[in-house]
Parts: sequence; C-alpha cells; structure tokens
Amino acid sequence: MSEMTVSVLPAISAIPAADWDGCGAGGNPFTSHRFLAALERSGSVGEGTGWHPSHLVARVGGRVAGVAPCYLKTHSQGEYIFDHAWAQAYERAGGRYYPKLQCAVPFTPVTGPRLIAPDRPVQAALLQAMAQLARQSGLSGAHVTFCTQAEAELGEAAGFLPRASEQFHWLNQGYGTFDDFLAQLSSRKRKAIRKERERAQAFGGTIRSLTGDEIRPAHWDAFWTFYQDTGGRKWGRPYLTRAFFERLHETMRDDCLLVLAERDGRPVAGALNLIGPDALYGRYWGCTEDHPFLHFELCYHRAIDWAIANGLARVEAGAQGEHKLARGYLPTQTHSLHWVRDEGFHRAIGDYLDRERQAVGQEMALLAELGPFRRGEISG
Repeated sequence: MSEMTVSVLPAISAIPAADWDGCGAGGNPFTSHRFLAALERSGSVGEGTGWHPSHLVARVGGRVAGVAPCYLKTHSQGEYIFDHAWAQAYERAGGRYYPKLQCAVPFTPVTGPRLIAPDRPVQAALLQAMAQLARQSGLSGAHVTFCTQAEAELGEAAGFLPRASEQFHWLNQGYGTFDDFLAQLSSRKRKAIRKERERAQAFGGTIRSLTGDEIRPAHWDAFWTFYQDTGGRKWGRPYLTRAFFERLHETMRDDCLLVLAERDGRPVAGALNLIGPDALYGRYWGCTEDHPFLHFELCYHRAIDWAIANGLARVEAGAQGEHKLARGYLPTQTHSLHWVRDEGFHRAIGDYLDRERQAVGQEMALLAELGPFRRGEISG
C-alpha cells in the first residue's frame, strides 16, 4: 500500500460528500455525510454543545481511503454507552478525564460502521490514529461506540478494550404479514399484542406512516413539540435543535419514516424512524395526549408493519427497554471499544469489562428464554 496519512477535520463540510460517502458511509443513514452535516449545520453539535467535530480522514496516495466520525467530548452526555463512573474515578485519582476522543454518531445508539473503509489496513490505521491523537493531545483516551462486531475484533487486536452492551431488535424471518409474525408467538403473547393494538387504535383518530414527500414541514412542527416534551423529561434539555429537523426535511426526508397519530386533524403523537438498506431504526417518540398503548403501537408495532411491507431484515428500537421483549424484540449484543492513556486505569477498566461482559451474556440468555416466541421457534 502506498504511503498513508491521517488528518483531522474540524467540520464535515471540510470534505466533499462524495469522498466521505464513497468510503462506505453513505449506505448507513447515520454515518452519511448528509446526517453528520445536518447535526453540525443545525448547531446540534459544535461550539457550546460539548461535541466538537474532529473527524479523521485517511488518505493513500492523496486519495481518500477511509473516514471516521470523531468528536472531542467535554462530557459523556448523548453517548448511551455510560462511562460516568470511569470519569469520576479517574478524577478522584487526580486525572482529568475530559476532554476525550469519541468516535461515534452523536445522540444515536445505533450499530454501524465507525472505521469506514473498505480495506482492513486503513481501518487499523484509523484506530491507531485515534490513540495517537489522544496521546499527543493529552486526552484521557479514545472511545469507539456502537461499532460493528468486526471492528470490535479489530480494535481488541490493536489493544483497545472491548465492551458488550445490550439492545432489543426485531428480526424479520420472511414474514408476509404482521399476523405471520404473531403466529410464531405463544398464544398468551399473541392475544396480548392483538388486544394492545386494538386499544391503541381506538384512541379516537387515525394513524399514518409518512415518508419522502408525504412528510410536510407542518409535520415537523408537530414532531418538534413531541421531541421537546420527551427530551425535556429524559435528559433535562433536548440534544437536537429545531434547525436539525429542518435540515432533515431538506436533505433526508427520503430516509425518514414518520408515524403520526392524528385526532380531529391534529397530530397528538409521533414516532420518527430512519430507514437503512436492510433495517428500520426507531429514534424518537413524543406526544401531547396520553392514550393507552399508543406509544407501543407507533414505535414498535407500526415499525414491524412497515419493515414487513418493505422487506427489511430487522427493526432496531433504540437503547434499553425490556418492555420491548414482550413485543417480539429480542436481546442483541452491541459493541464498543475503549483505550485509556493511563496504563493502570486501562488495566482496571479491562478487568471491569471482563466481568461486565459475562453479566451481559448471562442476562441476554435469560431474557431470550423469557421471550414471547413459542418454544422451538427461532429466538435470535
């Protein structure tokens, strides 16, 4: 391979979209140039947010050969792989945990490529550059969150510490209809979901699934209200700005599925999904009226309906939430990587992650046994 260089970009706008997406980022909506640009141009990341773009670009012979979405972080918010206890311990020991280098998609607990390159040596070089940047800049470490399993294996071989976490995903086993999926569940779970859907759909209005040009600017006005309410209750303040949804409409509405519940011609609840090549990704939900089971209908059941109708392999319903299990979403392992500059602290975290990984594996096995599928049917 020709001489390789890795540089740091202070903004995604510093690289043409064709160069970034051409490395393989364009297929995943969250690592695409258009999504990362929407975050930056809307002010959702950047100055004053604690997410400072520091994207890595590897070039071979002057040609862009690989990229990695990276940020200097001055806190641990919006990551969904929690290291707050590490930060507290690090600082009690006299160190400075922030800033740190985070290779991630902000506010997005979705697995996808982080070392975005078709060649393994380029991926390895991006990992090495992260550790080198952290070391030379006096950062506490470098972290790669929600990476692929192959990237996790590569990172472990390079000296990064692997971390296992858990989400709940729905898997499409070639179902033709929602009833085909229900037929694989135990009788009790099947009846419960049917009753739940009936009650949700009786809220007194209609439910629509919109994408592309079906989504109008007024729909984003309603969804912004939903997002503010949910974000304010969960995080204290929403991560995304109103301008982000405007950018999403301008550049990514074909990547969006907006499920809206409307009553008397007015949206009263909504769920936002992003559409990938083989998966539907549930991201945000909110409402202005409370109706029994409407959350489950919009976020989980309608997502399954849409995935079946459009031949998608799975639905990823976001972080956490064991309530998803009863609705056919099964425990699935997710991966991250961690490198800490202080060798003693690095070893201590490694010991902790070994124990945590065992606990996660045991919990996933137990939850799979408690899943809604009939015994003998596939469960993962």
